[in-house]
Amino acid sequence: MAAPNGERPSRPPQRKFFHRKKFCRFCTDSNVKIDYKNPVILNNFVTERGKIMPRRITGNCAYHQRELTVAIKRARTIAIMPFVTAEGR
Repeated sequence: MAAPNGERPSRPPQRKFFHRKKFCRFCTDSNVKIDYKNPVILNNFVTERGKIMPRRITGNCAYHQRELTVAIKRARTIAIMPFVTAEGR
């Protein structure tokens, strides 16, 4: 609703959120390997509905995100991981 003099009412200033720099877990820790036979690591990069999380959320580099996607798809194909979880149905 406009003010009587035609100007917009002022809004309070918005808070700035602190965004932590995301880093690729696989580049920083050489002990962690992407393997389609290890569903414990792969489940960290899948939502509760079974979707693969994007890079902007996980913080992976492009190379490891591609490797991770292929590993998740392979694990789904050979039934190590579900395509859709029970909560997602």
